[in-house]
Amino acid sequence: MYICSCPCIVNVIFFDFKKNYTTIFLTLFLKNAKMPIEIKNLSKSYKNHKAINNISFKINHGEIVGFLGPNGAGKSTTMKILTNYLEEFKGEVSINNLNILEHSNKLKSKIGYLPEHNPLYEDLYVKEMLAFYASIYKVEKSRIAEVIEQTGLKDYSSKKINTLSKGYKQRVGLACALINDPEILILDEPTTGLDPNQLIEIRSLIKSFKGKKTVLLSTHIMQEVEAICDRVIIINKGSLVADEKLETLKNKEQQILEVEFDYKVEEAFLLRIPNVEKVENLYDMNYRITFKTNEDQRAVIFDFATDNELKILKLNSQNKNLEKLFNELTT
Repeated sequence: MYICSCPCIVNVIFFDFKKNYTTIFLTLFLKNAKMPIEIKNLSKSYKNHKAINNISFKINHGEIVGFLGPNGAGKSTTMKILTNYLEEFKGEVSINNLNILEHSNKLKSKIGYLPEHNPLYEDLYVKEMLAFYASIYKVEKSRIAEVIEQTGLKDYSSKKINTLSKGYKQRVGLACALINDPEILILDEPTTGLDPNQLIEIRSLIKSFKGKKTVLLSTHIMQEVEAICDRVIIINKGSLVADEKLETLKNKEQQILEVEFDYKVEEAFLLRIPNVEKVENLYDMNYRITFKTNEDQRAVIFDFATDNELKILKLNSQNKNLEKLFNELTT
């Protein structure tokens, strides 16, 4: 007999070595495992404006997810709903399998939130601000020193917040979000105002939470998402347009080549090339050719040119970055 210490799984499992109980064990575990963030058919309107339009997604424990979209796409509204700042909406929102509206007080202690507009009491000293947050969450005073160290505020803890630069005020906001050592972090533009060195430090801090905390991170800096996140959710005009692992999104079954021939040819002529999806004449004899496969098509272009007595003057492969993908999905 094996006594299972995990309360979310059946307490006692009897093992008959003639049978395999692995499948039963995993099924019970997955069925009862907590889902840190789950949104189902979420919609939110302001008078005649629909800010969020029927979006659904889940975020697993330990994931760092980039939440992207143009200004006005609905990112901040979604984050305010997740943190219970907005209570009127349609759909279901759950944190750790608990409804956000029914268990709001219990769940607030599990979440750390840095809003887009960092709300700080600027007449307080940094230590005072963090002590205030610590008293709200009823955490040990030793935690204040820990988050000061984590966020690089050691030399600024005895300074008034109104004397700090925008970047250091942002660090104070992040320290406030971390004071209760939350399971879930909701960060809306966390690196606003940071200089390049500060960016590296805060990115490293957020990246260190992978596998330990669930992080939903909104930002307009695509390099930041590529450096920190392993999954991307993109919304546009309130609707979900992408939800995939970053590598999957970047490695779609597509390849783009830019080629210059020695004379101008008809686009319809180039569409005869196998696996070609789209042809654009950029200027003069320069073309952008999109293939339906991510396999290297340079040899195909060379063979086509040779067969049709064309000379290739220039050939470049365009690897898609997140910025290009974001532009395609939101324009």
